[in-house]
Amino acid sequence: MTLVGRDLVSVFDLSNGEIEAIFALADEMAQHVRSKLDIAGGKLMATIFYEPSTRTRLSFEAAMLRLGGDVLSCPEVTSTSVAKGETVADTVRIIESYADVIVMRHPLEGSARVAADYASVPVINAGDGAHEHPTQTLLDLYTIRQEKGRIEGVWVALVGDLKHARTAHSLAYGLARFGAKIACVAPQGLELPREITDRIRERYNAVTYEYRSLDEMVADPELVRSRKVADPEEQLELTSNAISLFDALYVTRVQRERFTAAEQFEAARNSYAITADMLSRARPDALVMHPLPRVDELHYDIDADPRAAYFRQAAYGLPIRMALVAAMLGLREIKVRRGADEPERRPAKKTTVDHVTCSNPRCVTTQERYLPALFEPVGATGRKLRCVYCERITKVSQEASA
Repeated sequence: MTLVGRDLVSVFDLSNGEIEAIFALADEMAQHVRSKLDIAGGKLMATIFYEPSTRTRLSFEAAMLRLGGDVLSCPEVTSTSVAKGETVADTVRIIESYADVIVMRHPLEGSARVAADYASVPVINAGDGAHEHPTQTLLDLYTIRQEKGRIEGVWVALVGDLKHARTAHSLAYGLARFGAKIACVAPQGLELPREITDRIRERYNAVTYEYRSLDEMVADPELVRSRKVADPEEQLELTSNAISLFDALYVTRVQRERFTAAEQFEAARNSYAITADMLSRARPDALVMHPLPRVDELHYDIDADPRAAYFRQAAYGLPIRMALVAAMLGLREIKVRRGADEPERRPAKKTTVDHVTCSNPRCVTTQERYLPALFEPVGATGRKLRCVYCERITKVSQEASA
């Protein structure tokens, strides 16, 4: 198996074995984050970001420069032909003439898949709307591996706006695939989308526990019972303080713009803040993670706590992206263990359905009219269709599915 020439649009584009091999290569790359490795001479990366970014764009560019390559950066698409209405397909077909790899962030869900379909050079998804952010997931999983020594069996609470947080979407898939335990803590209406929890259950036989607030999660005796502890004293402690059940708290921003009433936002924000008091009840070896930027869901007085891993987490992005780019450009070979699984390939059976379009208003097919509405049938009835681009489920009538 090789990553040379392949695209990375979704976490499903990589097998678990390939992810582990990227981690091993990242361990090597970590020795060169303050020096130049000089293996990418003559190679050029283009970064095109339709949305603001600090960590993702700069760490990709730093990764390419540390590898000895060069970068074409386009952080402001308003200064490009995109402002004149140029499509994703045409933009990447122009950029591929200049660069060996394209890193793209775009607000429309499924846009990275379009870019990968039309470009002849590798495309890396740096975030497409609220859909996925696969390289963030690589560094998140790598953080857990580095800090906890393993991923399998680790208990992780995903906290905050899980409906719109593409980082949480990709991470939920990654955690389930590697056998971690997942609890979801989100305000009503901002839960992890049902198609994601259904997919996790169906593919990996994994359960996601769901709560409205940290206080609700902490008080759930069933959650405590689900983690069997041999020591009776530890079991008693967990019963009175379920937050100590978790090895990692992965916090995302609760977004003000998602609330119609200011008082609802204030109540939600206060329910998901990680304070020094809350952290005092967590495990002594727990991790507090965040994809950043934060607003006020992580109090600054916890920054000095060794369990606050979010800045270390961001730093892990550099060796991970160095390893990924090196592997995709054929500069370093990844060594996948014998007998490892294969990546989950894109659906072989794609179909259009008369008069049916994707139900997701943020899907790239609703804005870029040259794209057909392509679906993958889900289930035996044919009445559920998964969009090939944004992966949102659309339900159709019996007549339309016939």
